[in-house]
Amino acid sequence: MSEDILTSPPPHADVRLAYGSDANQFGELRLPKSKGPFPIAMNIHGGFWRAKYDLAHAGHLCAALSGKGIATWNLEYRRVGNAGGAWPGTFDDIAAGFRFLSQVARRYQLDTARIVILGHSAGGQLALCLAAHEPAVTRVISLAGVLDLQQTFDLHLSNDAVVEFLGGKPNDVPEHYHDADPMRLSIPQASQVLVHGTKDDIVPPAFSRNYVEKKKKAGENVTLLEITQADHFDLIDPRSTAWPGIEKTILSSLRPADSATQPSR
Repeated sequence: MSEDILTSPPPHADVRLAYGSDANQFGELRLPKSKGPFPIAMNIHGGFWRAKYDLAHAGHLCAALSGKGIATWNLEYRRVGNAGGAWPGTFDDIAAGFRFLSQVARRYQLDTARIVILGHSAGGQLALCLAAHEPAVTRVISLAGVLDLQQTFDLHLSNDAVVEFLGGKPNDVPEHYHDADPMRLSIPQASQVLVHGTKDDIVPPAFSRNYVEKKKKAGENVTLLEITQADHFDLIDPRSTAWPGIEKTILSSLRPADSATQPSR
């Protein structure tokens, strides 16, 4: 079962880099063995924004991608339970981690013109929120994303995790829900791909379906890939039958712009 990926140790990263002074403000960089410059996948792990879940389990996904020629930046950040975590500190860290890539790009042969932001579960919310607030983000892939924070509250997902994250209920802190909820945010500049397993019993597949329906009406560039029989953790497990489709989606998103216009052979 793919959920065991949460406890199995991933391959080691090439280097751990701090993008801030807090103990949780760091990322793990994994580099391909080939010669750069490398396209980049910045990964934002899930865990309903809580400190009990860290970046380690996402190392499997990142290692698999680095084996395909992609540099991966697996981001850690302050979470609920950490000093300075929750909103807005958590999001501030995501933005700082993204901007940090330009500071180390030359040293590690990173191609900052080709960056995709990946986010799993609550990380999907953070990834799309980043795209809404950072015009430089042009590619986002949400994997089983928590993309509707009002519905997350209404359904009491993970024991009202969103209330902890945003510091209150929607009527208490409406401005936090407005600024953090991807369903309410405009993302005109980014290509958005949403992936969801039909057997996900942690984040309802309807979250991604409803998001795509609403954002298409708004004219945004958004597509949905539903994976039959996949559960919540299959999407981040390179051993799962769902993984080849996800890997293909990520690789396709990072093709140079000119190659995307070439006819297939």
